[in-house]
Amino acid sequence: MPVPERMTSPKERKERAVRALNKKPAYGGDIRLEDYLLTGQERAYEPEPSRLPDEEKQRMLQAGVVLENNAQRGGTFLQVDQSVVHSSSAESGVEVLPITRALESYDWLADYWWKAVDVDADKFTAHVELSEFNGYLIRSLPGAKEVLPVQACLYLGHNKLAQRVHNIVIAEEESELHVIAGCLTSRMAASGLHLGVSEFYVKPRAKLTFTMIHNWSPGIEVRPRSGALVEQGGVFVSNYISIRALKTLQMYPTVRCVGEDSVVRFNSILVAPPDCTLDVGSRVLLEGKGSRAEVISRAVSIGGDVIARGYLEGRAPDVKGHLECRGLLLASHGTIHAVPELKGSLPGIDLSHEAAVGKIAEEEVEYLMARGLTRDEATSTIVRGFLRVEIEGLPDELADEIKHVVESSEADVF
Repeated sequence: MPVPERMTSPKERKERAVRALNKKPAYGGDIRLEDYLLTGQERAYEPEPSRLPDEEKQRMLQAGVVLENNAQRGGTFLQVDQSVVHSSSAESGVEVLPITRALESYDWLADYWWKAVDVDADKFTAHVELSEFNGYLIRSLPGAKEVLPVQACLYLGHNKLAQRVHNIVIAEEESELHVIAGCLTSRMAASGLHLGVSEFYVKPRAKLTFTMIHNWSPGIEVRPRSGALVEQGGVFVSNYISIRALKTLQMYPTVRCVGEDSVVRFNSILVAPPDCTLDVGSRVLLEGKGSRAEVISRAVSIGGDVIARGYLEGRAPDVKGHLECRGLLLASHGTIHAVPELKGSLPGIDLSHEAAVGKIAEEEVEYLMARGLTRDEATSTIVRGFLRVEIEGLPDELADEIKHVVESSEADVF
């Protein structure tokens, strides 16, 4: 199934966005956009990203972005506030471009613009369309099998800034693409807003793995708006990790499996410290015959609030889907609210879910203490095991990177 033809002109998109500027989001509470700045300090382009300040590189490393040895990456994109600081590809089968330059270079890119996400979904999508934005195009060429991950970093450095981003990621037919997206702030940004629109397109028999690692600060509010279209035999794997403190996060990406035998997998690892609210979900529409979905979420509250959503809808014969949400409460305050939803509209579908929220079993703690661990060490060991989510089919380089980021974050949190 090809990407849908262009349905609206730029003028019509603008009109729809203007009408949605006051449209409150369906989930996660409202935010006053006027409380944030639209412009920050411009940053110069850096041909060699290893020359960035050491503090910035260290912060980026905590979000999986490696700048000292680019031999580990198939390409690199860096954006600081609204400035593209670096963009390059190290593999012949991958394109990495600033989205503004890509729109100027490729007429066909307009056919992908606002097709997986509605421009008038809420005030945040409208604001991205109507304000100055940047972002990236990452594209694997037909048949390319790129094992080394491409890395993209969105860095919020200016205090009180609203960072606006619109990204397009395309895995062309029979290609394989792995992306690590690190989103983070400088230590100087005590507050700020990140608005990120991301659209993913997985062509026939292609595989796209997208790993998003958040490393924000306690005063940051984050509103990603994402969508994906997966065509015949395509595979889309989305891994999301948010372990460090931030103020609020709300995201509910929607994937449409439009092709026969298409597959989507969501894996989320969430930790909510005190004064943190995470409203995170995954929504899958199984529209292609024989399409399949798996949504797995691990959530830990150490005083913050988590809403873990999941939605599977079967719209075609022989589809299968499973939701699994497990939550762990580690403080006397804080909440975890699991919201699994299943919807079937015809016979022959197979959808299931399981959800559980509780605390650490005392007998597990006592078992480890009997083997020489303190209570705190035993608790940390159990939590680390709880957060381990096995993700099938990853190249060794990407699997090792995810493990490293989770372990280094856990050392700071627990």
